[in-house]
Amino acid sequence: MLTPPDLPQEAITQLLAGAYGLHDIRAEFLPLGAEANSAAFRIDANDGAAYFLKLHRNGLDQSVVAVPAFLHHEKGIEAVMAPLPATGRELSVRGDGFDWVLYPYFDGRNGFERPLSDGQWVKLGAALGSIHRTELPESLSAALPRERYDHRWREGVRRYQRRFINDVKGDDIARRFLAFWEEHAEEIDNIVYRSEQLASILLERQPELVPCHADLHAGNVLVGDIDGEGDRLAIVGWNALILAPKERDLMFIGGGVGHAWNQQREEALFQEGYGAKKEDIDAVALAYYRHERIVKSLLEFCDRMFDGTSSAEDREEGRRQMQTQFLPDDVVAIAHRSYDAIT
Repeated sequence: MLTPPDLPQEAITQLLAGAYGLHDIRAEFLPLGAEANSAAFRIDANDGAAYFLKLHRNGLDQSVVAVPAFLHHEKGIEAVMAPLPATGRELSVRGDGFDWVLYPYFDGRNGFERPLSDGQWVKLGAALGSIHRTELPESLSAALPRERYDHRWREGVRRYQRRFINDVKGDDIARRFLAFWEEHAEEIDNIVYRSEQLASILLERQPELVPCHADLHAGNVLVGDIDGEGDRLAIVGWNALILAPKERDLMFIGGGVGHAWNQQREEALFQEGYGAKKEDIDAVALAYYRHERIVKSLLEFCDRMFDGTSSAEDREEGRRQMQTQFLPDDVVAIAHRSYDAIT
């Protein structure tokens, strides 16, 4: 949420006192992200510590809290941001129409706002390598979705392609959106086709599935200042957890999402920490995930553009974001290079 939920300060005070034993709190709303059904607060309490409170309105998949807690506490992967248990040991509590999850507050910026240092790149690689090598207990792995190379994003884009052929009408924002789409129509069609082609190869291979964060872009990696123990780092945003080939996460390193993380030197530092050789990475899977994420983004841009409830500002921002994906060294160019590497 970008605006505070209808939740009085007293409700926050009472729940945190009863569920977490925190008193004399000060809650500061944080306008983070555009998720309509979640909200975030910074909490300062009587114990002198700062906390990050996340509220989820429409129910919370317990894997989102249970898996990071296992990775952090049981496997010792410190870079994984894990929720703090309530006094009853629950990892989330329910109250006032929300699921409440409390985390330590990480004083830093995300990877879009602050570049990772050399040490943080190595730490990120080591953390992700440890996550991918983790064998989850059956109670956790059974609750996670498994990669199926679903075609729904590709079919969604193709539906819009058919609509565009029939001369879709719209306002000035839509006309500029459609003009750019028409200019890149052949390239978009290739991206969709290649995603489907690569998915069919992987369906025959059935690569090994490992725990994957699945949304490991720079916005979900928090970086802090250098302290006595080295460069601080935290991996957040675990809502897309899935059992998938390791390339589901590795596609972000060097993938250029958000026009970041697109330098070979960064990849080399990451690989130093991750510990895998180049030949251990499935180039077909890497190319697939880079193409598939573009397809998914294109569908989301189209949905936003032609959704009658979207504001002009949101639609204009979606149009701008779609165009940036086609810039040099952004996701489309990098996906093309990934595909060329296997052909």
